[in-house]
Amino acid sequence: MSQGQERKSGQQDESLWAELNSQTARISWQELEKHFARGVLVTVSPEMDLVEVAINMVRDNSGAIQDWMREGKVLRATDEHALAWSKPGAELWAVVAAPWVLVQQR
Repeated sequence: MSQGQERKSGQQDESLWAELNSQTARISWQELEKHFARGVLVTVSPEMDLVEVAINMVRDNSGAIQDWMREGKVLRATDEHALAWSKPGAELWAVVAAPWVLVQQR
């Protein structure tokens, strides 16, 4: 890869990071329920960077995503997650990496 291509790729990554970071938001379980019902809600472990995971989803980096899934760091949300998140005081952050909605409990 030439220096020009590397610079362009780096700028695209920075631009995507900035865009996704600006779209993260605190969200209530009630707002996420419809996404859970559609099967597109993905939970991200608290030690992971939510935006970095979203970038990998957008870029379809299946190698990293599969590794995280095997390690239990990125998973499709389960009924157990839904039950925990429906309790008062659950603080959730979310970002969309279409078609997925990534959520992280803080």
